Amino acid sequence: MDLDVNTLFLVTMNIEVMLGLLLLFAWVQNFDKRALAWWGSAHLMRAMSIMLFGLHGSVPISLSIDVANAILFGSFALTWSGARVFERRPPEPAFALFGVAAWLLVCRAPGLSEMAELRSLVGSGIVAAYLWLAAFEFWRGRAEALVSRWPAIFILFAHGALFLLRTPLSAGLHAPAGNSIVMSGWLQLLSLEALLFTISTAFLLLAIAKERTEYRHRTAARTDLLTGVVNRRGFLEQTAAAERAATGARPTAVLVFDLDHFKTINDNYGHAIGDRALKIFADTAQAHVGAGGLVGRWGGDEFVAVLYDASRDDAATVAERIQLAFQKAAAEIDGRPTQGTVSTGMVFNPNASFELTALLVHADQALYRAKTEGRNRLAIAAADSAAAGADALSNVVSLGRRSAA
Repeated sequence: MDLDVNTLFLVTMNIEVMLGLLLLFAWVQNFDKRALAWWGSAHLMRAMSIMLFGLHGSVPISLSIDVANAILFGSFALTWSGARVFERRPPEPAFALFGVAAWLLVCRAPGLSEMAELRSLVGSGIVAAYLWLAAFEFWRGRAEALVSRWPAIFILFAHGALFLLRTPLSAGLHAPAGNSIVMSGWLQLLSLEALLFTISTAFLLLAIAKERTEYRHRTAARTDLLTGVVNRRGFLEQTAAAERAATGARPTAVLVFDLDHFKTINDNYGHAIGDRALKIFADTAQAHVGAGGLVGRWGGDEFVAVLYDASRDDAATVAERIQLAFQKAAAEIDGRPTQGTVSTGMVFNPNASFELTALLVHADQALYRAKTEGRNRLAIAAADSAAAGADALSNVVSLGRRSAA
């Protein structure tokens, strides 16, 4: 059954309006989702351009073609701007208007305004550019693990490619004189594709915004808000996942840190300075542990870290570097002579499977030894999975700047 192109235009316009209002309604419910306002406005602008296209023949061509296309290009610029806002980047309004300005210039330039195929190619290129830029914004934000971003990238890129190809494809599908069947079918295909695109993108954009909110809630539940590192729950979950993913034995070091005389810092200089000390330590530990491990706040002024696939000496070196760097960074905080230091307990498991609970017991025992022997030092406990718990705890060596006790 043949589909009437004007009917498809009318259906598409109505759907654009409904989807635009849906996105705006979702934004009104949560004003933090600013990208939804951009995307909702883009759909409403597309509806306006489709309405003008549908009036072709009954209004001046400058309105039904030139202005309609300018509004259409502006809508895709808003889609790209919304993607930038979603990825926490400025919307770049001047560049967003570049496509509209380029189109109006082509429409008014002597000679170019009569070249229909060139105008069509320029317009298709503008749309494809904005869609590909939107896809690129989602792609370069891929570090944030949102599943919905990948189909959004594919849909935006594919629609941009099809839009870019419509001019050469249309040129190759000119119908013989008196026969409009081929061109009618081609217009139907384009209209159907545009309809499917607008529906799929709207729901994908809603899905990605919803997934972002859920992702942030999950992250907040596992993150220490003061320091930015994972909290106890997050640390246990991530290390448990690493243990499950391990295919065999791997050398593992677990470190427990306790800020020395932290209560004195709070009492003498106030909790704001104490909070700054915690943040400084968390940043210092993360910088030195890097991607090869994980740092978490265990509670209060106590932190934990795990290092995977590191030797005993390398792990001890990391611990000492953290101590030295923190001592330097916390010697004075906001003009206050805090003289912050940290004591560290470490356990190294050379070849057994990773069992955090057991290793934490050994590391905590080593930390107790470091604190009782004067603080601001590293104590290392030897843990052998084949040894009994008491035997494993008996071999504790205190190191003051790596000098054997």
